[in-house]
Amino acid sequence: MTKTKKKKKWIYTKMPKGYDKLIHLAVIILMVFGTIMIASASMGLKTGDNRYLIITVVKQIVYVTFGYALMLMAANRFKFDSIRGSNFPPYVIAVVGALIACRAFKPVNGSYGWIRIPFPGTQVTIQPSEFAKVVAILIVAAYCGDFKRSFKGFWEMMKVPILFLCLFLGIILVVQHDLGSAVVIFLVTCVCYLIPEHPQLKTFQTVLKIVFWCFVGFVIFLLATDTGLKIIQALPLENYQINRFLSAIDPTIDKYNSSYQLLKGLTSFASGGWFGRGFGNSVLKYSDFPETNTDYILAILVEEFGYVGFLLLMSVYCLILARLFYYTLKLRSEKGRIILTGTAMYLLVHLFFNIGGVTGLIPLTGVPLLMISAGGSSTVAFMLAIGISQAVIRMYNRKEIA
Repeated sequence: MTKTKKKKKWIYTKMPKGYDKLIHLAVIILMVFGTIMIASASMGLKTGDNRYLIITVVKQIVYVTFGYALMLMAANRFKFDSIRGSNFPPYVIAVVGALIACRAFKPVNGSYGWIRIPFPGTQVTIQPSEFAKVVAILIVAAYCGDFKRSFKGFWEMMKVPILFLCLFLGIILVVQHDLGSAVVIFLVTCVCYLIPEHPQLKTFQTVLKIVFWCFVGFVIFLLATDTGLKIIQALPLENYQINRFLSAIDPTIDKYNSSYQLLKGLTSFASGGWFGRGFGNSVLKYSDFPETNTDYILAILVEEFGYVGFLLLMSVYCLILARLFYYTLKLRSEKGRIILTGTAMYLLVHLFFNIGGVTGLIPLTGVPLLMISAGGSSTVAFMLAIGISQAVIRMYNRKEIA
């Protein structure tokens, strides 16, 4: 008698046994609150156009629904066998192809970062660089995790992941002109590379730490000194990128052009006070304030819910970070630790860049506030990363990994 193969299940309706309930709760809170905030922030973009508001909200509901389904599937199905090195070339080719394809579409603020798919009455945009962030984390886990007992040399272990990551960064920088996404991938993978304990990586990890802190110091030098200002103006960057640096240094330098959004955002922050004006009662969103439901949604959130609302939102993010780092410290599996640390850094770097950009502490990078800013790609990609992290937690709690 021949055994019939069990069909693989692709659609799941619940999380697996062993998942982290607090992370799951935090994600659901962000899904619901993010959709509500997008509805409120979108009201001022096209005043009186109810159709635009309905389409924007419906699209976001579709995005979070699809992202949630993908998260459930990843949490239930993902295993370390899924990221064997031989499995990666098709995914890398798909991501690289999508990154290059963005060049065929019109740029937004000088960046060729989106693929546009027309639909009746609207369009769906896909930002491949968001998915490249997740793939980059998995590449480091696949090629560098759990090899501490092997005798692989440095170049044998690192040539493929370095090639893939340099390919991602090169295309995002040169073809897409998207400095923000490139810096996010660079910082996240730098931290991921510090996790493996292979002796061949010790020197490389030391160099990474030096490069990381030199990068931080150089950015501070650029923003805090007159010499740095001259260097910024001489850098081979697009004009809009240079203007963002200059606006972060002095928000009043071009208040009717490059600094316009930043000043509006700071005004929203100041007018919110501790408890805000109340949901839907933002005044600034009706005052020709662009990108209120994407890059600057945090400004509208603080205006409506105040600093208390901001702190509550940060507490939800911190809950996710705390649980990810909790399991990172408990795990012995390097692959698992790399994935959990990478997901935590993915969230942390996004928070730093978005909050820093909106408040003028650093140049605006166009990095969204995950799960709150409108946009399907960032929402779906982050929920995929959370789903994979939940799978690692599932395997640990069910004693499938140490």
